Amino acid sequence: MKAIDIINGLFATAMERDYSRSCDTCKAGDPEAEVTKVAVAMFPTPDLIRQVKEWGAQLLIVHEPAYYNHMDVHSEEKQECEKRKLIEESGITVYRYHDHAHWTTPDVICAGEVKYMGLSGTAAYSGFDLVRITLDQPMTPVEIAATLEKNLGIKHIRICGSRDAACTKVSGMFGAPGGVFEELKSDNAEVVLVGETSEWSLGEYARDAAQLGYKKALLILGHEGSERAGMVYTADILREMYPGLDVQYFECGEVYTYTDSER
Repeated sequence: MKAIDIINGLFATAMERDYSRSCDTCKAGDPEAEVTKVAVAMFPTPDLIRQVKEWGAQLLIVHEPAYYNHMDVHSEEKQECEKRKLIEESGITVYRYHDHAHWTTPDVICAGEVKYMGLSGTAAYSGFDLVRITLDQPMTPVEIAATLEKNLGIKHIRICGSRDAACTKVSGMFGAPGGVFEELKSDNAEVVLVGETSEWSLGEYARDAAQLGYKKALLILGHEGSERAGMVYTADILREMYPGLDVQYFECGEVYTYTDSER
């Protein structure tokens, strides 16, 4: 099966809209390449490219860019050139799966996070990159954070604001989307889950809200930790769509390391 046919099948599950300016394009390799092995990942790091090549994948589908900007526009800066050479010499066809993932109903990244995070409740998806979960039983932000660290494999979740108030309204806004501040201020949200954010504004708002007696918390999961379950779920989708293909999710790891661990 050709790489472009696999990608078009995956993209076809998204809602109809203008994708002419989307970042979801072929970043390296040959769209017409025959594929038997598909690798799925969050970021195409050098180590991940080496692992995927060793495994023998002909197609790599990633959610995030290789070259540090949304559209993957690369410069002649030496590190970017070295990384581009590594990717090109691997012979792997690389595609982005970002906009189509977020414009699928439900949002594929949100749906994957909900599937694997292990919170018991009812999920309501609302537009681009937002899911509101009403918990079956109240949980504190600390309990929610501990559950997510365990089930999503996140090293450390940072908590801003309330820690111990029993909550039932959880909003997931994974990665680094817009509109997080508006959701945090909303009566619809008690706990907001986000990948990365501004500490001096949103973090301080959550802290002040808790000190003023509001039931409000912001949980910062890290970008990788907040979206990778969506790409694990993408691998699930591909296996169901193309049972004849060998599909594997590859973990690139969180961008942060800590003093209490090797990685």
